[in-house]
Amino acid sequence: MAQLQHKADQGAMAVDRITLEVIRHQLVSIPNQIERNIERTAFSPLIYEYKDYAVGIVDAQGRLVAQSKGSLPIFVANALGTAVREGLAVLGEDGIGDEDIVITNNPAWLGQHLNNVVAYTPLRDNGVLLGFFCVLVHWVDVGGVVPGSCVSPNSRDIWQEGVQFPTVKLIENGARREDVFRIIAANTRFPKLLLGDIDAQLGGCYSGRKEFRAILDRYGAEAVRQAIALMWRNSEAAVAEVLANAPEGVYSAMTELDGDALGGDVRVPVKVTVTIKGGRVTVDFSEIGEKVAGPFNAGRNGGAIAAARIAFKYLLAPNTPVNEGDFARLDVVIPEGKFLSAPADSAIGHSGTTIPSVVDTILHAMAKAFPDRAAAGHHGIYGVHAFSGRLPGTAERYQHLDTVSGGWGATAGADGPGPFRSNGHGDVPDVPVEMQEVFYPFRIEARRLIPDSGGSGRFRGGPGVEKVYHIAWPCQFTAAFDRVHSPPAGLAGGYAGRAAGVEIHRADGSSEAFTKGERDLDAGDRVVVRSGGGGGFAPAWTRPVEDVVADVRLGYVTRETAAAHYGVVIATDMTLDAASTERRRAAIAQEVGRA
Repeated sequence: MAQLQHKADQGAMAVDRITLEVIRHQLVSIPNQIERNIERTAFSPLIYEYKDYAVGIVDAQGRLVAQSKGSLPIFVANALGTAVREGLAVLGEDGIGDEDIVITNNPAWLGQHLNNVVAYTPLRDNGVLLGFFCVLVHWVDVGGVVPGSCVSPNSRDIWQEGVQFPTVKLIENGARREDVFRIIAANTRFPKLLLGDIDAQLGGCYSGRKEFRAILDRYGAEAVRQAIALMWRNSEAAVAEVLANAPEGVYSAMTELDGDALGGDVRVPVKVTVTIKGGRVTVDFSEIGEKVAGPFNAGRNGGAIAAARIAFKYLLAPNTPVNEGDFARLDVVIPEGKFLSAPADSAIGHSGTTIPSVVDTILHAMAKAFPDRAAAGHHGIYGVHAFSGRLPGTAERYQHLDTVSGGWGATAGADGPGPFRSNGHGDVPDVPVEMQEVFYPFRIEARRLIPDSGGSGRFRGGPGVEKVYHIAWPCQFTAAFDRVHSPPAGLAGGYAGRAAGVEIHRADGSSEAFTKGERDLDAGDRVVVRSGGGGGFAPAWTRPVEDVVADVRLGYVTRETAAAHYGVVIATDMTLDAASTERRRAAIAQEVGRA
């Protein structure tokens, strides 16, 4: 990247800065425009509501130029460029024609579950390759042992999780390869939904190529190259400025994952060491756990590299559009055979499930160097829960896959936000309750915040959410939750947030709590899904009394926790007992002083 930037610097006077800024904004706007078209034309709620996709532009070497705002952070990190680099290695530049669209979900390269399929088409000017326009879409089903392909917590290898497409042309010389489409249709349980989503994905590639062509026609290839180099320089410079004020040193943090459904009650360590030196950051995963037996693994690019990049972006440059320059000062060390660098034949259906916890761990390590930017732990999981079966009175299959929204961690200046999805999702919205109830044979009886789920602190963690499903027709339920034994950590003396969990309450009165597994459900059963809350920041008894009173009245905090953690005594009529509060806080202050 430095060589490319140096060459651009040498010719920087060829195009004025105002024009370069105009081009930069236009390049950034293209993926944002295309993602709206994809949402409008997709068939699956996973795309048009849940927004499980990524849209972007990479250069001729797969380096990120621009990506849409709605793209998931887990994809923003490196998925598009990795797919392109595989294509270049397999087909070469000359093997990818101007009117071709190539797809891949190759786990050896992407390192993510097989549902994540990248489609891309080349961007050329007078025969010279400038880059690729890419659209990643979560394909609703690609075969495998369960509907939805990636949701089983019990798969043991990649072949149990669906069909693989290791760099395959879906469109060649502008024509559909009908043989490949037939293979796709034959390997999915939901051909109508999937083929509709694929058409939206291909339409995004066509439209993105057309919009990029319009910029080339107006400004010329050299101006576009210089604008891209400027984008990368600016992003790298912004990160460098932050690192220049950071204390050099070696920082570590540790979290534990619960372990997979096949490995018994064995914790998986997530020990991360971050070194800040010479204006660079090295994230070292050498001490994390080994590959696990089940599907809670990821390949190197979709695991270690993705997690490090997400954390790096969140902490050092959270407010600017993402591009390759953001990561120019990041190095990642990951030995082979870890659960974030698993071999290509490993089960990786839940590859994203562990990423939020890893990101949190990296952020906690770096918090020691950036205390003003640090946040306590967020709920930390995808919390995958899925219902599948056949619709009442028909033979039509369905599957509804969802993840949890929970609390995020508090900071040195604000309560934790939420409920939001995990840090691997960003601001992905919830699928409307009304839409779920129309499409699927269950009712959602409740969706409510959980009192005391956010960790207590001078700044309180965001709350978790409880959802209650009432099952109207027999179906199968699958869950993959984690971090029960290692709840979202507090910072600077704040309390940890509450962990997540799942309960099934049978119509016969029996009940069961679990975190990972598959269960058959009957009409009348209820499923209770709870997300975790974010960690608190700083000692709870230093929170302003009026803020605690407001929390209790709003239902975020119970009266019991207000007294025990915050030292605030509130009467049954929700009025403040000022005298008891003064005594309680004085007692806590004495206890802290003795400690």
